[in-house]
Amino acid sequence: MNRRRPRPISRPIETAELTIERLGTDGAGLAHHDGRILAVPDALPGERVRVRIGAAVTLLERHGDSPDRVTPPCPHYGPCGGCSLQHLAAEPYAAFKRELVVGALARQGLEAPVRAALISPPASRRRAGLEARRLAGGTVLGFHGRASHHIVDLAVCPVLRPELVSLLPALRDLSGAVLKPGEAASIRLTLGASGIDVGLELPSEPALAALERLSGFARPPVARVWWRVAGSAPMLAAQPEPFRVRFGEVAVELPFGAFLQATEEGEAALTDAVREGVGRARRIADLFAGSGTFTMALAEGRVLHAVEGDAAAVAAIAAAGRRHQLTQVTTERRDLEARPLLPPELAAYDAVIFDPPRAGARAQAELLAQSRVPIVVGVSCNPATFARDAAILAQGGYRLDWVQPVDQFLWSGHVELVGRFSRRD
Repeated sequence: MNRRRPRPISRPIETAELTIERLGTDGAGLAHHDGRILAVPDALPGERVRVRIGAAVTLLERHGDSPDRVTPPCPHYGPCGGCSLQHLAAEPYAAFKRELVVGALARQGLEAPVRAALISPPASRRRAGLEARRLAGGTVLGFHGRASHHIVDLAVCPVLRPELVSLLPALRDLSGAVLKPGEAASIRLTLGASGIDVGLELPSEPALAALERLSGFARPPVARVWWRVAGSAPMLAAQPEPFRVRFGEVAVELPFGAFLQATEEGEAALTDAVREGVGRARRIADLFAGSGTFTMALAEGRVLHAVEGDAAAVAAIAAAGRRHQLTQVTTERRDLEARPLLPPELAAYDAVIFDPPRAGARAQAELLAQSRVPIVVGVSCNPATFARDAAILAQGGYRLDWVQPVDQFLWSGHVELVGRFSRRD
């Protein structure tokens, strides 16, 4: 017996008039409607808006502008998913970033002095993840659109360093040469002290002609080109000179795809706060050390032990230490999620720095809370998981002395921070 599938019931598009009450953590305006909270992109608190409500909320009309509204500086703003808050003036924008931290702490029942956010300026982002796709009419290169797989073809970007923006036309040509029609690639750009690192994640292993194009792309200002197919190890295409960055006075050769703070200004702000946090501590453990951002910046006159799970990052720290004769810097490869440092191990240090991924450091925080380390300095790119870990430390007898928000992702809903803890007893 054949049964016809029932036709979906056609419902009229729902529209509503809303008053925006506040900004959400992603920068969208929030308003109550029929017992739920709706997120309205590009809307600011106090504005009256008409929206269409479906799978997502679409702004149809705005009745009057908030006094905090400004003209976005980028012609791609709106369709491009790289930014969400270019329409918000500088002062309320900085207050929003600070409030993200205050709110996260409050949700864990914590109060602490939260300083004004330190904001990286426009044209300061030194790393970016772009998407490229070869289409019938040419190759597009840029960021994904908002809530979309569509790629917004970038002509300009007021967030990125000019050196990266200047490379976009050549990178678009390169992508068109190595991709087949319809194929897409993810591209990672990082600006270091020795030039630009270019990494491509390709859909398949490149043929000889494509490899030659990749190799030929490694000329100034490009310091290194590498590629990989998803799930495989990175492969070097060409490296005219070592790709290096500087942490303090120390040059470190970064591994393929290694983490680097998004802006030099943001890295300096985080480092200054970490340095203030540890104070005069002489023996310091740097947990989740990455490639040595804080280890190398704080090494002079101190004993630093860098602990990191990634083998290539640990090797980079060790090599830089040997090259600069930093005999007081030691390294340890260790998965701190599976095997965090125990209280007897932590007892060797005057201060501990931890800078985990977005998921935070619950396991390590629980053991720090049992330790007697006088000072703990937490660095985080996620206020929510930082606040969770801070609550664990507080329950173990630590006081959160202050928090310094740092914004390296201009006009977005992301914020980073440094928090200093000291034992109450």
